[in-house]
Amino acid sequence: MKIVGVAACTVGIAHTYIAQEKLENAGKKAGHEIQIETQGTIGIENALTQNQVDEADIVILASDVKIAGRERFEGKRIIQVTTEIAVKSPNKLIQKAAEVVSQQN
Repeated sequence: MKIVGVAACTVGIAHTYIAQEKLENAGKKAGHEIQIETQGTIGIENALTQNQVDEADIVILASDVKIAGRERFEGKRIIQVTTEIAVKSPNKLIQKAAEVVSQQN
């Protein structure tokens, strides 16, 4: 399964990067391809390409604020959670994403 997403917290520092790291580690551990873009005080890092978005099976938005470029994900399956959920339960979130994809295929 291919997963893309965005992590963005209110301050755009700690939780943004922790959520990114935890989601990427959980996704890879479960055998998925995953790329998480961060949006924070220093702007957008690890920006997703349109090709990555187009090929993704599901999008995870772990954000506490409005994210830039959300329109890129129109028509995709999206799971939206707070950064706190991504930080505290990344494995469950990846499992939920896999279940959503398998139910809709």
